[in-house]
Amino acid sequence: MTENRPRIVVTRKIAEPALAVLREVGDVWFPEPDRALSPGELHTAIAGADAIVSTLHDRVDAAFADAAGPQVKVIATVAVGYDNADVAALTDRGIVFTNTPGVLTDATADLAFGLLLVVTRRLGEGERLLRARTPWSFNLGFMLGSGLQGKTLGIVGLGQIGQAVARRALAFGMDIAYSGRRRVPGEVENALQARYLPFEELLHTADVLSLHCPLTPETRHLIDATALASMKPSAFLINTTRGPVVDEAALADALADGVIAGAGLDVFEKEPEVHPRLLELDNVALAPHLGSATVETRTAMAMLAARNVAAVLTGGDPLTPVKG
Repeated sequence: MTENRPRIVVTRKIAEPALAVLREVGDVWFPEPDRALSPGELHTAIAGADAIVSTLHDRVDAAFADAAGPQVKVIATVAVGYDNADVAALTDRGIVFTNTPGVLTDATADLAFGLLLVVTRRLGEGERLLRARTPWSFNLGFMLGSGLQGKTLGIVGLGQIGQAVARRALAFGMDIAYSGRRRVPGEVENALQARYLPFEELLHTADVLSLHCPLTPETRHLIDATALASMKPSAFLINTTRGPVVDEAALADALADGVIAGAGLDVFEKEPEVHPRLLELDNVALAPHLGSATVETRTAMAMLAARNVAAVLTGGDPLTPVKG
């Protein structure tokens, strides 16, 4: 390590352009080969760090901050959501905490709509049938799915990503309804032709329910057995926000029993684990947390995190701070 240069720990390797930004302001360490560190390894690795670039699977709490030491100035997460972080504990210790909003909106909206198409048009089932070399022939009743035109997309949380999903749905001829902690401005409602509904009414109304709310104590298991029973038997659930917003066991029951028609999931309660009964069901489309997984988006996320670190270490203000 170069004398007097800040020590920057990157808990999982990020895009090279972002590493280059960090190397301009400090000495950078990350695990080689790239791998997830155990909590003990992670706390050892961050000891003495002046700055840390973390991921959403690192538990960034008081113990994390104390393991780093009193010299740590900034922790930048390469994610929008920060339910894994105790921001108040970091703020109490004078640590700047930042996230990466905005840059992953379109990629996540694309993935959400991709899951929607896969499950409503049974594309995953069709591909599995072909790869299994199952005999088939075209007929007018073969693997019928559900069309989208004239159907209602219910969005829980009409923020940036929710709005981006709504724009895609409009192009497919869907109607938009939403719920959330508060109504969005009238100009947003008008642009999206969206109507606000209380959550319980949205459950009854939506043909497709897409989740875009943050994970909070109030939204943990927001979609439970009761919520699923309130949905139409023909309805589909899409989750690209955080896994614990959905009670996976209840969802597996609902899918198996025909309470709802299907689901598309990119996130899970206990990642990387997936509830085993979900893996056995054909009416659920599963993806391994690919919402932001494009080269362009992951690079932009890493660059924003790196620029936040560089700004703080050089005496400036962070670009996207999270307030505790």
